[in-house]
Amino acid sequence: MKTIVSRLLHSHSQASLPRLYTMALSRNGRLLSTDSNQKNDSFKAEEAEIPDVKSPSVEKLLVLGGNGFVGTHICREALERGLTVSSLSRSGRSSLQDSWADNVVWHQGDLLSPDSLKHKLTGVDSVISCVGGFGSNSHMYKINGTANINAVRAAAEQGVKRFAYISAADFGFINYILRGYYKGKRATEKELTTKLPYGGQVSCSMASIIEFCYYCFQQGVILRPGFMHGTRRVGKMKLPLSIIGAPLEMILQHAKLLTQIPLIGPLFIPPVSVTSVAKVAVTAATDSAFPPGIVDVYSILQHSQ
Repeated sequence: MKTIVSRLLHSHSQASLPRLYTMALSRNGRLLSTDSNQKNDSFKAEEAEIPDVKSPSVEKLLVLGGNGFVGTHICREALERGLTVSSLSRSGRSSLQDSWADNVVWHQGDLLSPDSLKHKLTGVDSVISCVGGFGSNSHMYKINGTANINAVRAAAEQGVKRFAYISAADFGFINYILRGYYKGKRATEKELTTKLPYGGQVSCSMASIIEFCYYCFQQGVILRPGFMHGTRRVGKMKLPLSIIGAPLEMILQHAKLLTQIPLIGPLFIPPVSVTSVAKVAVTAATDSAFPPGIVDVYSILQHSQ
C-alpha cells in the first residue's frame, strides 16, 4: 500500500512541476515577462531553488529460514532486485562465504518462541517462509506447522503486507508416509488464508468492517512445488541435484495428464528449479498485483519464465 501511495505522490509531483515553478516565482515577487528571453532567464534563475523529489523507500523483506537450500536462493534473488533483506533462523548467519551473503541482515531466533520474531518484523513489508524439516511425525508437525503458524500470526498482528509460504505439492500415498510433514504444511496454509485474506467471514458490525478493510491489504500466497533441484550444499559438499531434476522437469511439465493416474499419478508431478521457486516467491511477496492463494507446480513454472 505504501508503495502504491508513493508512486501516486511521485507521479503527482512530476505532473505539478509547472505549477511549482509558478508558485516559486510568485512567492519571490517575480512575474514572468512576455519577452521570451526574459521568461527563459527567469526559469533558469528559479529552477535551481526547486528541491529534488525523493525516491520511494526500499522494500524490506524478511526471509524465515533464509540460510537453507531454498532460503539462500530467495535471499540472493531479493538482493538482486534491490530489496533490503533480512533472515531469521535458529542458526543465524548462513555458512556461505559468497559476497552477497554480507548484504543480508542475519538474525538468530526460534519460531517456536513467537516473541523472538515480533521485534524482527518492525518496518518489514513482506515475509517469505521457507521453514520446514523432517523427522518424527510430531517433530515434522511442530516445524512445518506450529513454527510457521506462529510466524503467520505475528506477521498479521504487525501489519505485514504480504506473506509467501513455501509449502509442498501433494504426492498421494507419500502424504500418508510423511503425515506430520503434510499435516503441518496444510495447517499453516489454513492459518495463512485465514489471517492474511481473502479468507474468513466478515460480520456487519462496524468494528469488523474496519478490521476487514485494514487486513484486506494483507495477502497470503502459498507455493506448492514438488521436488526442487539445484546445487545443494551439505557441509563442504555440493550435490548437483539438477543432473536428475532438470531433465525430468523438461519431460514431465508437458505430461500433466499422467498426474491423473490413480495412486501413482502424483509421482509424475514435474520437479522444479529452486531458482524458479525463488523468483516466484519474491514476486509473490513484493508485487501487489500477484494474486493471493495457492500456486501449484505448473503455475510456478509459468510465472518463472
